[in-house]
Amino acid sequence: MDDRLTKKKGIKQYFMQRPHLIFLMPTTIILAILVIIPTVFLYYISMTDYELGYNLLKAEFVGFENYIRLFSGKDAVFWHSVWISLLFMLATTSIELVLGYLTASLLNLKEFKLKGLVFGWLIIPIAMTPSITGQIWKLIMNAEYGLLNHILEIVFGTKITWLGAEMAFLSIIIIDIWQWTPYMALIIYAGLRSIPAEPYESARVDGANILQKFRYITIPLLKPLLILVVLFRGMDSLKLFDIPYVLTQGGPGNATELMSLHIFRLGFAQTGFIGRAAAMSVVLLLTITFLSQFILKYFRNERGRAQ
Repeated sequence: MDDRLTKKKGIKQYFMQRPHLIFLMPTTIILAILVIIPTVFLYYISMTDYELGYNLLKAEFVGFENYIRLFSGKDAVFWHSVWISLLFMLATTSIELVLGYLTASLLNLKEFKLKGLVFGWLIIPIAMTPSITGQIWKLIMNAEYGLLNHILEIVFGTKITWLGAEMAFLSIIIIDIWQWTPYMALIIYAGLRSIPAEPYESARVDGANILQKFRYITIPLLKPLLILVVLFRGMDSLKLFDIPYVLTQGGPGNATELMSLHIFRLGFAQTGFIGRAAAMSVVLLLTITFLSQFILKYFRNERGRAQ
């Protein structure tokens, strides 16, 4: 009894000396419930043969069989989804970065009366729900009565099947660029506004041209911010689900079946192979983690060289 009281007093004294731990406990508990426990469950379920609708307690533990099936090439559609997901990430992130920088540079070039209205227009695509964005663009890209084809027919006398097998993947890229280029532009604009004027004035006195200012002043000072936005957009684009699901549901065929859509189809929409779908989710999670760590390591190395 005395030992228990002593132990309780010791715990109480420990927390009294570290009051910040008391304030961190609610957040830690919520984090454990919402993140840690589901992640551990995901890893466990990926090593079983559990199928949707069956008793989870009777699922057989199969170890790494689901992962071996993925990496042995038995699921060819999975590797197709990995390839187009990476291609989608590279295409959208790079184009959005370039267009976002150009837009931010134009906004930073000079002050004008309607700049506040332009910022409002830029926020609209970001604020829209992805499912609503998909529905709107599905109407715009309709092959028969869509606005886009109506304009093309008037100007060029032709129509394009935007959501057909040949154009569906490109259409999703276009929509993602439309929605998230303003995000890049606003963040880069904030970064440009934070750069002091003194380096540019010194470069102008030394006779530097626009390209030299861009290469030796703007890019080095913006590099941490650029790496950050590339990291955020890269992770978001790899796990994109809403817009391609609304537009094509992964089709036609598997032309737009990104990793997230393939996981959904395998686990819920058609076959109900939850164990195999969970293994794919783990691969997607590890892919995003690896890419983010690679970008962060590159950032730390660049910052170390600068210092």
